[in-house]
Amino acid sequence: MAAPGPRNLITDVPGILVGQAEDAAGITGTTVVVAEAPAVAAVDVRGGAPGSRETALLESSTLVERVDAVVLSGGSAFGLDAAGGVMEALAEAGRGFAVREVRVPIVPAAILFDLGFPGRRAWRGAPPYRRLGRAAAAAAGRDFALGNAGAGLGAKAGRLKGGLGSASLVLADGATVGALVAVNSWGSVARPDNGRLWAAELALPGEIPAQPEPPAAPLDPEDYSACAAAAAGANTTIAVVATDAALDRGACKRLAMMAQGGLARAIRPAHTPFDGDTVFALATGGGGTPDPAQLTRLGHAAADCLARAIMRAVTSAAPLGPYPSWTASVTRR
Repeated sequence: MAAPGPRNLITDVPGILVGQAEDAAGITGTTVVVAEAPAVAAVDVRGGAPGSRETALLESSTLVERVDAVVLSGGSAFGLDAAGGVMEALAEAGRGFAVREVRVPIVPAAILFDLGFPGRRAWRGAPPYRRLGRAAAAAAGRDFALGNAGAGLGAKAGRLKGGLGSASLVLADGATVGALVAVNSWGSVARPDNGRLWAAELALPGEIPAQPEPPAAPLDPEDYSACAAAAAGANTTIAVVATDAALDRGACKRLAMMAQGGLARAIRPAHTPFDGDTVFALATGGGGTPDPAQLTRLGHAAADCLARAIMRAVTSAAPLGPYPSWTASVTRR
């Protein structure tokens, strides 16, 4: 029977490390997923307001097949500069795509909007993200914090405090799948009538707090009271899924596409015009063409992992500013 890895984090996937850094005064941060060896990569974008870097490089028709790291960052478009800091750190370590005698680290990135978080202190001079990227790369390891950490520090989930989440699953055939997510969604992660997490049935034993029972009365499908105020480009959910299975770029693309289903399972509505929902997929097991049945199992597991990671993000998040934690929201009902 499938079970989570020993940490229940994306770093249960062999070859994956995660580092984070925050600017507490600015209520923002950066999270980097570092592949210990270059990993096959792909990306799938579903939201209507994405912010990203080097995603075109991940198309199947391009030259570079593998990446050194993926960055998730706050800071809106300013946050894309965090990838430059990660590139600097990796170049100093001798990492990167070889072009004659030069190595260029390949670091795609996606960002979320946290610049409007109440109480944040605007920076003076240069934005902090290049520095945060270097610091996050230097901190990369197997263990890392969830909730108000890294790219999740200034994140919101509808009208609740969002955050950073992660989960993993070891499949019956021995393959490991993991997910990492920064939840800053326009949609809600919980029912508006009693706070039960939408994806509660997918949680593994002990993974999330006890949930309220579903109400007997049917839910109004047009009740958006738990969603954020409408503001184009102010929300998104950005994520990385990874596996140690051997996948080529086409299979990685399918993994990213199937993993997007985890957003729809855990956030309602997902992929809105207000969000920039983006999912990267990494395969550390080298290139290969998997059996379609195996790829189906991997993609389904990635979607479940991503949904579980979203729930862990919001249940791990502490209240900040006007945004209550999920726990406090349920307690007040």
